[in-house]
Amino acid sequence: MPDTHSIVLELNQLACGYGDHPVVSELDINLRIGDIGCLLGPSGCGKTTILRAIAGFEPITAGEILLDGERLSSPIKRTPPEQRRIGMVFQDYALFPHLTVQDNVAFGINRHPRRKRIVEELLDLVKLSQLGKRYPHELSGGQQQRVALARALAPDPKLLLLDEPFSNLDGELRRRLSGEVREILKQRGTSALLVTHDQNEAFAVSDHVGVLREGRLQQWDSPFNLYHEPATPFVASFIGQGYFIRGQLISPDTVQTELGVIQGNRAYKLQVGSAVDVLLRPDDIVLQENSDLKAIIIGKTFLGATTLYRLQLPTGSILEAIFPSHDDHPPGQTVGIRIAADHLVIFPAQGSVNVHAQLPLEQMLDITSSENAER
Repeated sequence: MPDTHSIVLELNQLACGYGDHPVVSELDINLRIGDIGCLLGPSGCGKTTILRAIAGFEPITAGEILLDGERLSSPIKRTPPEQRRIGMVFQDYALFPHLTVQDNVAFGINRHPRRKRIVEELLDLVKLSQLGKRYPHELSGGQQQRVALARALAPDPKLLLLDEPFSNLDGELRRRLSGEVREILKQRGTSALLVTHDQNEAFAVSDHVGVLREGRLQQWDSPFNLYHEPATPFVASFIGQGYFIRGQLISPDTVQTELGVIQGNRAYKLQVGSAVDVLLRPDDIVLQENSDLKAIIIGKTFLGATTLYRLQLPTGSILEAIFPSHDDHPPGQTVGIRIAADHLVIFPAQGSVNVHAQLPLEQMLDITSSENAER
């Protein structure tokens, strides 16, 4: 049981939607004070709906939302957004174009006796102390996002919500700014919850990530545990470009597969002899010249320090593997491979064999589209 004295946000059996269309069901999440959480999932899974319900923009149909122990939403009560002490950073920044940077930051604290000092401190925190008299159109996208963050932090909210905060930025800037935002929030001890469809972004910023599928929470856990201890086949395949191969459990920690016998470092409470699906990731497959296991390279994508290869086994099954880019192998070449996966993740067999993750290559290359109107 969590320590309720350290919990800032509680979602208990939350359900919400639009009209007669349910979007989210039976959602339970606890966010501790000072932690950064993230809602992650494919488009349409309900992430933004949850964020809007927490902010007070949408009603809920079941359950409750509590902030610092105070009930903000239930099916019969909804505290207005302006009374929730929740800050919001929007996807499009929502800055006032006719106000300077410093006036944008000060907008929510105009009557605060320390208004000027708070603005100065926040602009220094977000590294914009020399740009206070500029207007939003004179700033880069990254600078505008910092202004939006400073404005949201100015009233000292109990919780900060961030809706796809980096989706309008290019890849390198997104990576750098996501790290900076985490440092800023941690420095201030601000509790936050963000929404994203980019797992790299989620892992870079968050202490805990909730993976959603069709409005239901699959797992709320640390990024490390989501990757190494996925609770469901969906989480296993959605996180980290995973895919499954079919096997047979020949002992509690050993599986016979078309790739040979794979032994893990822990036992599973599944019936020996049963069919299982074994999770593999591209970094679980390594080159080995003298291996009896051969594969034909049928495609490759250069990623800089590494190259993503698509490999076909003699059985026809397709694997994905990441090798160092200085080992350059052309399509059509046969290579020896072996499995280097001591920590096995196994589920009872479901569906067809060799089930690939949803868009693994596109996720790896960060080819994603923004979710401007998720419902």
